[in-house]
Amino acid sequence: MENEREEGIGEIQIANEVVAAIASIAAGEIDGVETMNGNLKNELVGMFGAKKNAKGVKVIVNDDEAEVDIAITLKYGFSIPETSGKVQERVSQAINEMTGLECDRVNVTIAGVSLPKD
Repeated sequence: MENEREEGIGEIQIANEVVAAIASIAAGEIDGVETMNGNLKNELVGMFGAKKNAKGVKVIVNDDEAEVDIAITLKYGFSIPETSGKVQERVSQAINEMTGLECDRVNVTIAGVSLPKD
């Protein structure tokens, strides 16, 4: 599904995959986030070259609002509430700045914790 808006002399369309990619990149900028987590279906789709959402990110766009579900692996030793809050803020801000969409919700799932590399 794509987000469509009338602007100026024509129409602007933003694919959900673009919003998902913005969310994924923004979350990865937060200190303490190790990786994004996809599921098996996304991994298999990627192997066969089909189009897929950003790994571990699901986006629903209605009118001018976006809802984002994002799954991450956190680095060991980082506060889950603090890091998750930073992810929510950064993802919402990045989507708004780049697309003009308001993020109604950014749901963060901690799918794992990475152990320190010794």
